Amino acid sequence: MDRTELQNVVGREQGNRKPCRVLVCTGTGCQAARSLEVKSRLERAVEQRSLGERVEVVGVGCLAFCGQGPLVEISPDNLIFERVAPEQADSIVGQLAGEAASPVQRGDPNHPFYAGQMRIVRESSGRIDPERIEDAISLGAYQSLDRAVSEMSPTEVVQEISRSGLRGRGGAGYPTGLKWGTVAKMSAAPKFVICNGDEGDPGAFMDRSVMEDDPHRILEGMAIAGYAVGASQGFIYVRAEYPLAVARLRKAIQQASRLGVLGSGIFGSRFDFQIEIRIGAGAFVCGEETALIASVEGKRGVPRVRPPYPAESGLWGQPTLINNVETYANVPAIVQRGASWFASIGTERSKGTKVFSLTGKIRNSGLIEVPMGTTLRTIVDVMGGGVPNGTVKAVQTGGPSGGCIPADKLDVAVDYDSLVQLGSIMGSGGMIVMDQETNMVEVARFFMEFCMDESCGKCIPCRAGTVQMHGLLDRLARKQATRADLDRLVQLCHMTQETSLCGLGQTAPNPVLSTLRYFRNEYEALLQPTPPRAQRSLPMVAY
Repeated sequence: MDRTELQNVVGREQGNRKPCRVLVCTGTGCQAARSLEVKSRLERAVEQRSLGERVEVVGVGCLAFCGQGPLVEISPDNLIFERVAPEQADSIVGQLAGEAASPVQRGDPNHPFYAGQMRIVRESSGRIDPERIEDAISLGAYQSLDRAVSEMSPTEVVQEISRSGLRGRGGAGYPTGLKWGTVAKMSAAPKFVICNGDEGDPGAFMDRSVMEDDPHRILEGMAIAGYAVGASQGFIYVRAEYPLAVARLRKAIQQASRLGVLGSGIFGSRFDFQIEIRIGAGAFVCGEETALIASVEGKRGVPRVRPPYPAESGLWGQPTLINNVETYANVPAIVQRGASWFASIGTERSKGTKVFSLTGKIRNSGLIEVPMGTTLRTIVDVMGGGVPNGTVKAVQTGGPSGGCIPADKLDVAVDYDSLVQLGSIMGSGGMIVMDQETNMVEVARFFMEFCMDESCGKCIPCRAGTVQMHGLLDRLARKQATRADLDRLVQLCHMTQETSLCGLGQTAPNPVLSTLRYFRNEYEALLQPTPPRAQRSLPMVAY
């Protein structure tokens, strides 16, 4: 495919588009609430009223306000219907036909949940049929890849990503341009590009949604990365628990290869790039890049000692670039609109936007994409609508690797550095709201149990440390622990942090340390009484 053919696809698609589009969320969450049946009934109602000349029903990706699903949006009228039952489909189409119909719950397009968002990663999500490449191309898919391979050198692409200030959205926040530049400088060949779609944090569903909603955006970002670093082969690593994402990615790869935007001689250049899918078995540790590489190679997914880092010796010992789904999804917009545009969004050290899955004890749950630096209070109280019954006690960010931020710290700006200062991390983007009824010791025990179960067992600090910490938390929860046990828990947390091989063990103590830092009284209240002579204070350590 060349630029002219790409524009022809855009022209045909736009010319065939009906004046009225009925967009039905067909993401995993809404499918579980019978959205496919809603879509089928809508199509039948359009056919029965002979509205096919001007109305089309389109299955799209996530429409964001997941707590109100199934969602149906009428475009371009910007009408939203919430919690749509299959039997209400006829009423919605009847209203389009001007009939008097029974009311269906309306959503407010100006609701704070929508109004506070800025969409870059999710720009086309909920606007295109994720199973039709033509629909994606009509909204700009693969135009950035065309620009990169036709107008820019690989070095210029790396420089553009570096100037944008994009940092890896997988959790660590490593500068993306620096990682790309390191791989690009390696002389060994072949090189590989890997997309980490092994999203495993409890309560997190951001990457899954992007893969389901707009798979071509990820493919395009990976292809641009391949061009920039000199790789011709890419792999997307997705956990088997995401069957819809796998199916849509697989279809997208087939379509992109058929049209020639993946494969050989992309856009008439000398650049070749293929993408394959690798399915993971759901091991949380495979989110760690060296464990992921081992799994892609067909081995047991366990981390290895670094250095050498994957940029030097990764997949099959070759230079390998690894970024997560959201990182690649930012790339097409940066190439198309420029590094300065992206760098103007966010804070000094955290550029662009961040996608979060907002869940827990919150009125408005779903997917949000906000500029970096947005306060946690804006997200929770304004966009999320606060706690339904009561008040916020804490917000947990970063999944099992993160920490719990108390209500009096909600004015913190959500960026990489500010969250670390509070004892938490950005992580991949899970955000769980807790109310005053939440037991923080139970929260710490839950996440420690998760890490204990998910530890690969390769290194003793993580394998044994998580078991010992979970045992102490269990004793605390059953009110059988002493102050000496609490002292031992703190010592184990720091030992595990400092001596574990990979990020799983190094961050497993974070929920414990953060809840001790801000909710120490809840731990103290569970201790057994200690005779006066045996009493001693908890060591003054930095939690």
